[in-house]
Amino acid sequence: MRQSFMIGGAIVGLGRWGKSIVEAAQGRSRRLHFVRGISKEPELVSDFAATHGFDLSTDFSDALTDPRVEAVFLATSHSLHVEQIVAAASAGKAVWCEKPLALTRAEAERAVAACAKAGVAFGLGNNKRCFPSMRELKQIVAAGTIGEVLHIEGHFSNEHSTRVQGGWRDDPRECPAGGMTGAGLHVLDAFVNLGGAVRAVDAKLFSQKSPPDPRDAAAALVEFESGATGVLATVRAAPVFWRVHVFGSKGSAEARDETTLTVARIGEKSDTRTFPAVDSLAVLLDAFAETIETGKPFPVATSEMLDVVAAFEAIVRSMAEGRPISLRRS
Repeated sequence: MRQSFMIGGAIVGLGRWGKSIVEAAQGRSRRLHFVRGISKEPELVSDFAATHGFDLSTDFSDALTDPRVEAVFLATSHSLHVEQIVAAASAGKAVWCEKPLALTRAEAERAVAACAKAGVAFGLGNNKRCFPSMRELKQIVAAGTIGEVLHIEGHFSNEHSTRVQGGWRDDPRECPAGGMTGAGLHVLDAFVNLGGAVRAVDAKLFSQKSPPDPRDAAAALVEFESGATGVLATVRAAPVFWRVHVFGSKGSAEARDETTLTVARIGEKSDTRTFPAVDSLAVLLDAFAETIETGKPFPVATSEMLDVVAAFEAIVRSMAEGRPISLRRS
């Protein structure tokens, strides 16, 4: 176990979410401090870098050769992720990657394998798992409080198509499944976290307006390997809405927004609980720093990361081919 001290981080990509990662940690975390930023447009973020006290440059290799940097945080387009992960791992840097990790399981496996071979920590930015409502939902499902999981319903919309201009959301090569590539992936991650690996999907994308400022609805029917079923959806441009509802043989539990959970057991009155709000991104960043510092497993297992990518790959295929897709297990 290494001695405890502040981990030096490099943020690669300083768009909206890259800035959010910095703001969630800089001056707040006891474990993590950003010392370098990489941006293709430094003139747009120089004031931000100065405010938060880190060096700024344009070349990704600067993050890999800077001896102060122990961990590289990728807030870049997902088409760049795998090569950047492999390069960072080869340089001996821990790697945090924002979702989507990759568009295919094969590519995701290559990234995960590179980190395992190099012996560096790897984390994925599934911060919605750290919502207080979702953490409690996971505990209730794992404890068997609502019995065997039979069905899961989920929806996440976040109006980003109207609030976030340009970028990967407007590029069909980077966003092949419409809103499923962004908001919908968080629900898919919740499904794998709560229901396990996915066996088959049947998905559709309905587009009312193409980019810029896209309008679409994406939905998928899901069959889990356990035999349970699920249905998930996302609507781009709709107001922020989060719901994950697990139906079991003894009852149900529904996470509604970040802090509200309702549990209903058969024959009993439903119970709605509200939990104190937390910064879910800060919580997950701190967990990643703890993984680097102590070796404690990251909250999201790499096997689950790969299962999510595999299910997403199948959803993209199902939308493109207009038919159900069964997943191949590696």
